[in-house]
Amino acid sequence: MEKQFIKEQEKLLSRIQLENQVDIGKLHFIAGVDLAYWKEKDVEYAVCCIVVIDYITKEIVERQCYRGRIDVPYIPGCLAFREIELVLKTVDLLEHEIELYVFDGNGYLHPRHMGLATHAGILLDKPSIGIAKSYFKVDNVDYIEPSKEASAYQDIVIDHEVYGRVVRTQKDVKPVFLSVGNKIDIDTAMKVIFDLVTKESHIPIPTRYADIMTHEMRKKYQVG
Repeated sequence: MEKQFIKEQEKLLSRIQLENQVDIGKLHFIAGVDLAYWKEKDVEYAVCCIVVIDYITKEIVERQCYRGRIDVPYIPGCLAFREIELVLKTVDLLEHEIELYVFDGNGYLHPRHMGLATHAGILLDKPSIGIAKSYFKVDNVDYIEPSKEASAYQDIVIDHEVYGRVVRTQKDVKPVFLSVGNKIDIDTAMKVIFDLVTKESHIPIPTRYADIMTHEMRKKYQVG
């Protein structure tokens, strides 16, 4: 299974578009995507939640979720194959035309540049960003801690290539790990993320709201 997944990732690799196709001045609807897991007896389930915000007002305009059984085992570097089906089914429920997806997880910051944000961005043919709360180490390369000031960052460089950025969204808070998904460059991605951070959270509001929703829905489904 792992070899098959890696072959599929290698095929998708040629379809990554790193040239920026996002005009921040024209952005309207942005979707935050997150998933949560649980087990019932020996069966694993997950729910994907997508929260759409108006980029101008920062207000929530839509929330959708889809739950399903997870039959793909966890394989390091192949997480997207566990989640992509639920993501695509949740996207199908959306009523708004999404211009940018923000995923709780990685994109280009991946051994084969194929984290969920990239994998899904390619299949959706949409600009996408990965923003992770923890560091996924590639080729045993550690990141350089940015200064404690807001907006500080350090590029994550592996084999002379920028895989992502470690970013301090607010002063004296834990950094987050930013990587492009598809159809956006890292400088534009960082500008968007800083536009979406509020005083209440050091992660962008689309994925923050999606994360909150996953906890709500998991509790609902587990009780049900």
